[in-house]
Amino acid sequence: MVDRQIKLHSSWLGKLQSEFEQAYMQKLSVFLRNEKASGQIVYPRGEDIFNALNSTPLEQVRVVILGQDPYHGPGQAHGLSFSVPIGERVPPSLKNIYKELHADVGFEVPSHGNLQAWAERGILLLNSVLTVRQSSAGSHQGQGWEKFTDKIIDLINSNADNVVFLLWGSYAQKKGQAIDRSRHLVLQAPHPSPLSAHRGFLGCRHFSQTNDYLASLDLTPIDWQLY
Repeated sequence: MVDRQIKLHSSWLGKLQSEFEQAYMQKLSVFLRNEKASGQIVYPRGEDIFNALNSTPLEQVRVVILGQDPYHGPGQAHGLSFSVPIGERVPPSLKNIYKELHADVGFEVPSHGNLQAWAERGILLLNSVLTVRQSSAGSHQGQGWEKFTDKIIDLINSNADNVVFLLWGSYAQKKGQAIDRSRHLVLQAPHPSPLSAHRGFLGCRHFSQTNDYLASLDLTPIDWQLY
């Protein structure tokens, strides 16, 4: 699980290596091993836990979309926030993200929910908690992942410029409180969940605002389209 067998992109590993040696990450590793040993099914697969970091090197991060924890159903989680592999049903929150993209930038809604292409275009799809027990939402919260992902956000905040942070819902907004607003663009809206999307996520126009900001700095806008 969380040990030296995990392959992490060099851009992140060079700055996160010391985190893996700290007591909280050692404790997290023991917790994950105990989950496995007790017969619990943990998502995502070990090789996908750091998919967000491996797909979006630190120097390529242009946008950060913060999620909470992985999907807890079989076959759904693959290490990217809001994303599911091709062949899995598009989750309700992602349907609303697609709906807003269509209204905002003319996005053509695909038949799948795989956001891997976004990750490879510089969009860091980062969950606050990187693992979960099957059928038990939030079951790995409070075990150390939050501290680790806070460090990731801090690295982006300190080592990059002009990154757009999309913080949807109070959980993501609280986690992003320390982001330097003079250095980066922070856009906030309610969570795209069907329970809250109508309170201001739908109509937030975060995707066009992201590209307007990048264009104002002579940076390449994001290609949001998925195929």
